[in-house]
Amino acid sequence: MAEPVIAQKTPCAVDVEAGKSYWWCSCGKSATQPFCDGSHHSTEFKPVEYKATETGTVYFCACKHSEDGALCDGAHNNL
Repeated sequence: MAEPVIAQKTPCAVDVEAGKSYWWCSCGKSATQPFCDGSHHSTEFKPVEYKATETGTVYFCACKHSEDGALCDGAHNNL
């Protein structure tokens, strides 16, 4: 299995809107981190949908190693 590119070793704070979908980049190659811009097309990675249940700030994973999918779980502290 291929390893994702580490976009950065800190999470990306994003203000989200309840009911809206956000497509998180799982490959790390997107120029619009933490969101997908289609750069994964030459990889085995696919964007991951995050559907906001509440309006507020969410911390998206930017190291691409989170066990919690699109959301940061602190995995960057072990890289």
